[in-house]
Amino acid sequence: MVNHVVGPMNLGTLIVGPREHVVAIAELDDTAAAELGPLLRDTARVVETLCRPEQTYVCMWSHGRDARKHLHIAVQPVTAKVRARYGGLRSEQLQARMLADGDEPDITEVEQFCERARELFRAITDSSAEGRS
Repeated sequence: MVNHVVGPMNLGTLIVGPREHVVAIAELDDTAAAELGPLLRDTARVVETLCRPEQTYVCMWSHGRDARKHLHIAVQPVTAKVRARYGGLRSEQLQARMLADGDEPDITEVEQFCERARELFRAITDSSAEGRS
């Protein structure tokens, strides 16, 4: 499993997905399934720590143009400011509007967010390793 930044959603949105080509949760092997829960939790912790959202959405996407394409799980911070910018929309309506509008965060802000996120992921990984030893 890996995670990465996505656009055109709001700053702080991260995507978790398998390294292998998988189009559905039901297709995950035992190893990937065992990694998914902790990785989603850690990703949500990073997003919540850095963005302080009122809500963190975690949702799965796999759509291609005509068929399933590749499994992606979005971990998206949603603040009052984000909701206000999109007329108070929530959930899939908010995400659909964001994607349709195509507004991408400033690249400098994305790079700064990514660096802070990497630092937090390292700290989480280090503390998890210490807990296992």
